[in-house]
Amino acid sequence: MMQTLRNNTKWIMLATAITFVGLMVFEWGMDMTGRSGTQFAGGELGRVDGEPVTYEEFNAVYRNLYDQQQQFSNGPLGNALNRQIEDAAWEQVVMQRLISQELRRRGIVVTDEEVRAAARYEPPPEFRDDPLFQTDGQFDITKYHQYLSSAAVNPELLVQLEAYYRDAIPRSKLFYQQTAGFFVSDEQLWQTWRDTRDAATVKYVALDPQVLVQDAAVPVSDEEARDYYRRHRESFVSPARATVKYVVLDRQPDAADTAATVARVGQLRGEILGGADFAEVARRESADSVSAANGGEMTIVRGQTVPSFEEAAFSRPLSQIGEPVLTRFGYHILRTEARWADSVRVRHVLVPVALAPEHENMLLDRIDSLDVLTSTLDMDGIGREMGLEVREAELIPGLSFLAGAGVAADGTFWALEEAQPGEVSEVFETETVYYAVQLVERQDERLLTETEASPTVRAAVAAEKKIEKAKEIARGVVDRVRAGQTLEEAAAAAGFAVADAGPFTRADFVPGLGRMNAAIGTAFGLRPGELSGVVEADQRVFIIRTISRTDADRAAWEQAKEQQRTQITQALLERRWSQFLTALKENARIVDNRAQVLRPAVTDTAS
Repeated sequence: MMQTLRNNTKWIMLATAITFVGLMVFEWGMDMTGRSGTQFAGGELGRVDGEPVTYEEFNAVYRNLYDQQQQFSNGPLGNALNRQIEDAAWEQVVMQRLISQELRRRGIVVTDEEVRAAARYEPPPEFRDDPLFQTDGQFDITKYHQYLSSAAVNPELLVQLEAYYRDAIPRSKLFYQQTAGFFVSDEQLWQTWRDTRDAATVKYVALDPQVLVQDAAVPVSDEEARDYYRRHRESFVSPARATVKYVVLDRQPDAADTAATVARVGQLRGEILGGADFAEVARRESADSVSAANGGEMTIVRGQTVPSFEEAAFSRPLSQIGEPVLTRFGYHILRTEARWADSVRVRHVLVPVALAPEHENMLLDRIDSLDVLTSTLDMDGIGREMGLEVREAELIPGLSFLAGAGVAADGTFWALEEAQPGEVSEVFETETVYYAVQLVERQDERLLTETEASPTVRAAVAAEKKIEKAKEIARGVVDRVRAGQTLEEAAAAAGFAVADAGPFTRADFVPGLGRMNAAIGTAFGLRPGELSGVVEADQRVFIIRTISRTDADRAAWEQAKEQQRTQITQALLERRWSQFLTALKENARIVDNRAQVLRPAVTDTAS
């Protein structure tokens, strides 16, 4: 337990309020240790309001984030993801510096007594959750105090805890200062409650202007198009784009690999059926590292795992080993140990479908060949030499998909940020393929000219005109209803149908009407039986009649409002705190020299 506490001290939270701060700022604050794993000698990476940011302090945060990300990745972290980690580390270091400056400006400090009180009465979650400090499953403060007073406590841990409290308590004071006096009134709570509990049922007529009005009915003049373009210039930006050629090597198992896996599964199953200890086989062979450490044992709850695995676990006789179960993770040798109404305890060995050694060696040889050829041939030459199909695609930021390769973030980043036309990339990899890319042409982000934007502009002006035409038609339907026809009669006369919706709340998405738009607002603004005028929402036109309304139960709200107040207040305090941090950054003088200093060092570190 002590080792775990030492390793996780940086994650300790003091109390609920401090948790807000911890989630946004502090969980990385204690990593500013100056630890460096790169070959860079150090120096200034930038400045925050005149104070230098050293490479060493940046690298400590960067390495921590990099290591965390790598724990959740099956393969190497590519350049695109590495750049995101680098940006996140820089943001954290900058915010750490801004918070420290603000604490000094306000004279916020922590006293020895405050540290002692926090350590004594606000123990970290690791202590609260440890059975050593619990009585009947609940944290026992007396046992915790006895531990602190005993010879068993590790002095190193106490030093780390003190450092954490001295760092976190001033920040929590800043949080309280910035959010003090915040209160959510009963009126606000009641309105929020009503938004999710008032209900309405309606009849409505929906007109789609793009279908209802023909293009010929809404001609667009040159002057109208020019005026629209002038008023919406910022909307006509063409994103950066890269035209590339590429080749792909599939790294997924084939039929022979699957057959070899099935044979291996049969061998292991036969070993267990022959008397081998299931737990030992699971520890030795299972690819599910979490359950393997426990001899393959785990408990699953109905509805929380893949269907084929769940069906076998809940239906098979206890203590018997049936046929292997195939899921997207591989083959499972499964034995149900115990079963309850909604959960089951099982042991399993997971054997993923993987490349057979011969296939893997052949693929590695092909990858080596591709790697060599990327430095000597263009993509067409590589395709001929290796017998690979050369494909062509266009890449833009945020849309990094290559047919046959899937999401190709590294290739997209390389083509848009690093490559020169004609250059061939290194070999990139995803979970399913290896691929290489050649940049054919790249265009930077730019504003479309009036001529280039003309088709889009004319379509937008026409769409606006169609909405106005649809409104005119809808007004005719409303006039007929108000003259004595039913909504159904008036709609049918104009060629439309009346639809039903509800009951729904203000916060619901309502098929046919949408969500939290003018149509929904109108439904709740009408009395039962009342007809609306013409309503525009989400590029459509509506006529709405509210049929019935059900109001929220105020007595139920009175019983729940304090819990509601706590939840809403927490969310609003977090928002206010986030706005404060954003304002700190916006008003700071931040100098970022990473482009000149950091790039080679981070690339070497991550490779």
